[in-house]
Amino acid sequence: MIAGHLVAVWRRAARIRWGATDDEAVRELPGDALVAELSWTTTRAISIDAPCEQVWPWVAQIGQERGGFYSFERLENLIGCRIRNAERIVDDWQHPTVGEEVHLHPAAPALQVAVLEPGRTFVLRGASADSGDPQTASVWGFHLRPSGPMGCRLIERTRTRHGRSLLQRLTFGPALVEPIGFVMSREMLRSIKERVERAAHR
Repeated sequence: MIAGHLVAVWRRAARIRWGATDDEAVRELPGDALVAELSWTTTRAISIDAPCEQVWPWVAQIGQERGGFYSFERLENLIGCRIRNAERIVDDWQHPTVGEEVHLHPAAPALQVAVLEPGRTFVLRGASADSGDPQTASVWGFHLRPSGPMGCRLIERTRTRHGRSLLQRLTFGPALVEPIGFVMSREMLRSIKERVERAAHR
């Protein structure tokens, strides 16, 4: 699946805004200003048949050492992520704070909670100090917005700025990161939707 997207460069326009409306793709969201000078960005979204407050607990516990990323667990663990995706809401993971570290991988630099609006916005910021280039910066945000009388939209946005070196462009550029990120993020959004709607309709 990932290999197919790596070679399918022509699909990139659809991948970077999968599920997002025209308005969502261009709408300014909290955390955007943290990476003002962009190299590339993505906005993906999904409709969930439940109110924002029922989706938020699943978003709040995202993290390698917490509820996981609700994506392809076996694939993530093949590269040593040591992830176990949560199938329930865990109270101990429900209280993230600004500045708190959230890991993607035990050996990788942690992200930090940069913007937090409980029930609405959860934005993680990548630390550029460990990238070898102070020009490198990134944010990964999750935004909940009401949609209809009892539903909501879950919007995921990434914003990345990287240096000009070949290593920086390979490590942080869209050629590799974007197609892999698309496959993992799409599964993540779908899995959160499935968990929320399954719990809501019990």
